Amino acid sequence: MKRAARAFWLRSPGHSEIRDVPLPEPAHDDVVVRTLYSGVSRGTESLVFRGGVPESQHTAMRAPFQDGEFPGPVKYGYLNVGLVEEGPEHLVGRTVFCLYPHQSRYVVPASAVTPVPETVPAGRAVLAGTVETAVNALWDAAPLVGDRIAVVGAGMIGCSVAALLAKYPGVRVQLVDAEPARAAVAEALGVGFALPEDALGDCDLVVHASATEAGLARSLELLAPEGTVLELSWYGDRRISLPLGEAFHSGRLVLRGSQVGRVSEARRSRRTFADRLALSLDLLADPVFDALLTGECAFEELPSVLPRIAAGDLPGLCHRVVYAPLERAAT
Repeated sequence: MKRAARAFWLRSPGHSEIRDVPLPEPAHDDVVVRTLYSGVSRGTESLVFRGGVPESQHTAMRAPFQDGEFPGPVKYGYLNVGLVEEGPEHLVGRTVFCLYPHQSRYVVPASAVTPVPETVPAGRAVLAGTVETAVNALWDAAPLVGDRIAVVGAGMIGCSVAALLAKYPGVRVQLVDAEPARAAVAEALGVGFALPEDALGDCDLVVHASATEAGLARSLELLAPEGTVLELSWYGDRRISLPLGEAFHSGRLVLRGSQVGRVSEARRSRRTFADRLALSLDLLADPVFDALLTGECAFEELPSVLPRIAAGDLPGLCHRVVYAPLERAAT
């Protein structure tokens, strides 16, 4: 009998479905993984769902195990936690994280999976890719003891950055968002909260992750002279205008991009992608990250749920997809 699985596909922008897909026979150095959970990366996957990936970025934005091409049909996603059913002896029976799309089973090289530490629940491990982005961002930003920092945009990425910054000694961290309800998340993460108009200024560093023009403009306003905005948002095919007159030049402000596709230059000679992901999984032993898990649905519901996420009708942070009722009860 041939191996088969169920996979979530974007048929065309705005139209998705679950398909039956065949699985290849595993090679001697492959693993067969049964998915327990996957996570929806709200910003990127919403943009992909709407067909907003610019043609110039089709290659750069490919997920590691993507099938198809933008704008569709395409199988996209990269937050997957599963159980190894077949493969090398040291991995069989282990819970692993993989940068794989939403699919019930899959076959990948053993080198493509990272064991989840026993201290990290499988349901929380879907955040590994998000925390990895935050780790890379802080390698880029290199905050110092005692810095005054704002994180503008309390989405998955912004909250992950804030959660890590909360551990820095002597640092003033304020999570800034236009949604007052995010104050509860900030409290759970152990950082301050403010609406954009009330945010504390004179910042040495502002990490921007709201993916809005207004958020980026406000980030520049919050800087002290010679401060830096680290830009984590990705705008796809949208054009963004910024007030680069005003205090931008006289304040000698810095606007710097950061993206997870490369290991930060600050650590590139000493850390691999695998090192960075393993570190991110270790950091997820902290239960504070459970505050980022704010929604859940069954895998078969995903075609009806993702349009609501992309349209903004289903707000929240990480939306977790559950592949079997047994695992729903296990976390």
